[in-house]
Amino acid sequence: MIQPQQETRAANWVESRISKTSDSLDVAFEQGLTGHVVTGRKPGKIVCLEDGTEALEFVSCSYLGLEEHPALVSAAEDALRRFGVHLSTSRNRMRPHYLGELEELLSQVYGGNKAVAFTSVGTVHLGLLPLLGAGALPSYPIAPGGSTFLVDKTAHSSMQVLRGVLDQIGSARRFDSETPDSLESALREARRDGRTPIVLIDGVGSMGGLIDVTGILAALEPYGGHLYIDDAHGISIAGRHGAGYAFEALGDRLPPNVVIAGSLSKAFGGSGGFALVPSEDDVRMLRKFANPLVFGHSIMLPLLAANVASARLHLDGEVAALQERLWRNAEDFDALTGDRLVNAGLRSPVRGAHFDTEAAAFRAATALKEAGVLILPAFFPTVAKGTGLVRFALSSLHERGHLETAAKILEGVWNG
Repeated sequence: MIQPQQETRAANWVESRISKTSDSLDVAFEQGLTGHVVTGRKPGKIVCLEDGTEALEFVSCSYLGLEEHPALVSAAEDALRRFGVHLSTSRNRMRPHYLGELEELLSQVYGGNKAVAFTSVGTVHLGLLPLLGAGALPSYPIAPGGSTFLVDKTAHSSMQVLRGVLDQIGSARRFDSETPDSLESALREARRDGRTPIVLIDGVGSMGGLIDVTGILAALEPYGGHLYIDDAHGISIAGRHGAGYAFEALGDRLPPNVVIAGSLSKAFGGSGGFALVPSEDDVRMLRKFANPLVFGHSIMLPLLAANVASARLHLDGEVAALQERLWRNAEDFDALTGDRLVNAGLRSPVRGAHFDTEAAAFRAATALKEAGVLILPAFFPTVAKGTGLVRFALSSLHERGHLETAAKILEGVWNG
């Protein structure tokens, strides 16, 4: 009996990504170039490793060094003594007083706009984007024809992975912010279909680049859409009170069709994420219907208290001095490396040495590791297939000697 032929199923997103990924990351783990196990930390950027050695690290995304600040440490210790480790309940049922304090302080940082704290930036995306696309947030109306999510190809993976979820709310497709006609074409298509476009982008790229948030907002305006910015790497490093790259670029204001998602876990020095929206009505909808807020717990208590302490440092001007030190380090590192790195000259704390082959990136990462310098080696799909990137996360805590050490090793790699 002849069996009917089965149709070949197209590979899904996960299968496609796995099949196209080389074993470079596995090799990097095996060779000790990443996945470092830290047993302690000295003041500044020196970490103690499990093999008993010490290393200079350019891996942490705490760009201002606030996680070591005495005010944050003291606040976390006080919360531990008062509450213990955790208050395990949804914020809608019971919440520590720190949560309201944090959101009020963030509102002050952002000129009276409303902040809602989540446990991470990823849960901000998961909780807010379905409501945004469904027209459930009062400040962000949606056309009768529904919404279309336009996800920048360079946007963070935490947004890319939600495209299947977003497809349940409205259509979802990708565009390339580096290709001039890509967004315009997608916006025209959304208008033709009677849908409201919702554009999803990063602010400061985690591997390189600064997204032109004002240019994308201007392109969006004629189509009546909304702009959603994940500024995780931009929070605290720029702007008055450390409001961040995107908010500063937008003129220190939140335009009526913009949502900003920010991180409390990077330069902010604490843990968690937050959404910035214009009205208390939006806040009420998020607290009532955003799944991670309804069915998940709040930020861990000691870190929530540390977040409050950090927010106060943002408002009292101390963060401004740390910003200056960070940008001075960035300028020095650019000069020491001859402006050859990815992001050279940009107001980003990320620098990268790009290599045309994965093998060349391995050699650079190995040379740095052997000299006691830890970095983040990146391969496909984080960077283009067949290439490699050695990423340096700069901090206000780095000293001139640290920068000189890393630059000297890179020079040897480039000249080798």
